[in-house]
Amino acid sequence: MDKKLSRLRRAAATRRKISTQRVHRLSVFRSNQHIYANIISPEGDRVLVSASTLEPQVRKELTGQGGNVAAAGLVGKLVAEKAKAAGIEEVAFDRAGFRYHGRVKALAEAAREAGLKF
Repeated sequence: MDKKLSRLRRAAATRRKISTQRVHRLSVFRSNQHIYANIISPEGDRVLVSASTLEPQVRKELTGQGGNVAAAGLVGKLVAEKAKAAGIEEVAFDRAGFRYHGRVKALAEAAREAGLKF
């Protein structure tokens, strides 16, 4: 089993558990250069809120590329602010099979500090 397939297997297990809870899901994806966060409806059919390091308001605050912990913190704060504006207070954290470490952890902690409840 290769690295990507192992990550997707772990992600599927997490998503099965979250689907039984019937709550909004904060899904995170990280690539080498960027990080993306989406809040998905409980049915899993629509993205309600999204934020990434590709957005102009995040890019102007970055120093260098978007693949670092500081950038992940900015994205976490932005997604939480957008969620609060959309009336979403509580979510389940879907780390998409990534370890809760580094950029994924920074995004989650920044979202919690901005008022999103996991």
